[in-house]
Amino acid sequence: MGTRWGINRTVAQIHALLFIFPRPLNAEEIAETLSIARSNVSNSLRELQGWHIVKLVHVMGDKRDHFESLKDVWEMFRIVLDERKQREIDPTVAMLEECIREAAAGKGTDNYTEERLRELHSFFDKTTTWYAQVAKLPASALMKLMNLGDKMLKLLGAGG
Repeated sequence: MGTRWGINRTVAQIHALLFIFPRPLNAEEIAETLSIARSNVSNSLRELQGWHIVKLVHVMGDKRDHFESLKDVWEMFRIVLDERKQREIDPTVAMLEECIREAAAGKGTDNYTEERLRELHSFFDKTTTWYAQVAKLPASALMKLMNLGDKMLKLLGAGG
């Protein structure tokens, strides 16, 4: 699943292992279980920690570092969405704003192109505003919202 979302294969494998494993694992256990190089495990763990979905934990009686994944899928999904927004959407919006400023300054941009840029910016503005509102909902409210499904579509006049 991770590789289909643009995540490095090894990073995705390590995350999957930590997610399904009932206890924290150390790097050697991860390397042995997945048959991958220890250095690759270290780099992948750093990346997962950078995404805030894997954390370092200490196990009593063992001096080695152990790692565990978040287990709450709702929280993990929120964190991944927040990280993707910060890493991908926010820089895109900033670039669009710069392009719009340049177009408005008359730097050879035709009206059609400027309008396309403004429409794209408006789309990102509306979706990120909506996302910020939904992200504040507790998981229980979010599940209720999602379970509305066809009822919500009918309410909006968009479903049959």
